[in-house]
Amino acid sequence: MRYGIIVLAAASLLSACQTAAPPAVSTSTPTSTPPRTPAAIQLADSIDAYKSLVAQQIMAANSAYTFSGRLPPMLPAIVVLDLSVGPDGELKSVHVHRSRDSEASAAALAAVRRVPTLFPPAAHLMHRHARTFDFSETFLFNDRYQFQLRTLSGPQ
Repeated sequence: MRYGIIVLAAASLLSACQTAAPPAVSTSTPTSTPPRTPAAIQLADSIDAYKSLVAQQIMAANSAYTFSGRLPPMLPAIVVLDLSVGPDGELKSVHVHRSRDSEASAAALAAVRRVPTLFPPAAHLMHRHARTFDFSETFLFNDRYQFQLRTLSGPQ
């Protein structure tokens, strides 16, 4: 019994003396947006269907910044973004095409960049020698700077 207590005490002391492995140090530079991962592959059969899939992804990634239902009679801000997507669905570029409100423009750009996954593959919709599939999306803002996307808002 006494021998067992000594062995247990020695084991406790030895385990307390061990040093933990140092935390892994990342040598990569942090980016402002998380890496985009592939989404479940869903091919759109038309440009309108593709825009709808992209709009659904944007809305899903921004639920805290969106509103549903009827649009207000006077929209305080409307932002049109131009998006360029690669054949595999990677967002290549996004920029403001039209806006009169810098705060709404920044919110729309951030909403697109917040999508954590690749957009659907677009290769089958691209012109023969095109490197990107280019399209526009319109962000319709209410007075609290929440938005709906024109592609999904339907007739009002």
